[in-house]
Amino acid sequence: MTSRRRRQTIGIVALALMCIGLGLLRALVYRHLDGVLTFTWPDANVAEYRFKAIAVAMITGIALAVSGVLLQALLRNPLASPFILGISSGAALGVMLVMYLTAVLGWTIVQQTSHTVAALVGALVVLAVVFVLGQRRGWLDPLSLVLTGVVVSAICVALIMLLQHLAPSGVRNDLITWMMGHIDEGAPLQGLIVAGSITGVCVVLSVLLGPAMDAGTLVEDEARSVGVSIGKLRIFMFIMAGVLAALAVTLCGPIGFVGLIAPHAARLLIGPRHTALVIGAALTGAALLLAADVASQIISIGRGHVPVGVFTALIGGPAFIWLLRSGRGQV
Repeated sequence: MTSRRRRQTIGIVALALMCIGLGLLRALVYRHLDGVLTFTWPDANVAEYRFKAIAVAMITGIALAVSGVLLQALLRNPLASPFILGISSGAALGVMLVMYLTAVLGWTIVQQTSHTVAALVGALVVLAVVFVLGQRRGWLDPLSLVLTGVVVSAICVALIMLLQHLAPSGVRNDLITWMMGHIDEGAPLQGLIVAGSITGVCVVLSVLLGPAMDAGTLVEDEARSVGVSIGKLRIFMFIMAGVLAALAVTLCGPIGFVGLIAPHAARLLIGPRHTALVIGAALTGAALLLAADVASQIISIGRGHVPVGVFTALIGGPAFIWLLRSGRGQV
């Protein structure tokens, strides 16, 4: 076994063990109504909710992390992520619009299905806008894509704030809580199976595309010389990144920075080859969301659990600044 393969194997095994350990810790931790924190194995009535929370955190972390890997490879930009390019904001706007109309008009709809469809539509609309406006002379320009994504994301956030302002006071708090990121212990099992299956398929396809993504990071003429169709590869990766980001928003709301941090952390541990990097980033993303959920359960501020989006932002903000200051985030 070469040193590179040994490094990849050790890194992936270490990340998998970390996910297992954090999953077990999340299953054990519980804060009682009187504020007492205990670590006990749940009984049958409680176990279902804790295991659903573990599944939601892992699916969301994997989806965001793999989406980040795809976007960074696609744009050759280490700062690319679903949040920065506006994909998560577009998905969140779609879900927020359905939530607002449901509250105001009293629609009777299947919540999980409607949220998933709205998130997918919002993400794909933003993708289409960014894709069209991010081109120069018929070619996708990485810098134009990032700048366009930032602007579109700002517009989506402004519209989300408008919907929050217009929402009835009884609904407004729910919308604000959802926007901060929330691990739902009562997520419907069917929705988790569908989201997990789609995420799993996207991960497998991304692993199979690893060699093509390695070639895609080269100069376009060099990539074509080794038989990689850059145009088709970019479209396919762009769509997969949008679908994964939309699924994550549907499950937990718009959680930032996981799609940025996880690929970089995995790259430091495993290396830059995308076949192994996709697996490593997926495990890193799952571990990040599990750790954030554990922290949310342990830390009490007297007003309920702290949203997981707060913890990912507290970790991701300094990481983002470090990437800029170290030069790793240069376009």
